[in-house]
Amino acid sequence: MRAACPLDLEPGDYLWCACGRSRRQPFCDGSHEGSGFSPLPFTIKPGRVRTHWLCGCKHTRHPPFCDASHNRLPRS
Repeated sequence: MRAACPLDLEPGDYLWCACGRSRRQPFCDGSHEGSGFSPLPFTIKPGRVRTHWLCGCKHTRHPPFCDASHNRLPRS
């Protein structure tokens, strides 16, 4: 996926897929087994529900959040 994933996330704990194999992008589904990657745990703190932009390209410098790195990737 070469784009951000805008999601309205409830407060709680999540696992962001770091390997790109998950069928539940941008969340981990365990598909990383044997890849050398591990999911990144992150927490949305209590407060009002708002849109969070999660990285889909896996090149962000601020995982799990998008920093628009997908705009700098070479086009294939």
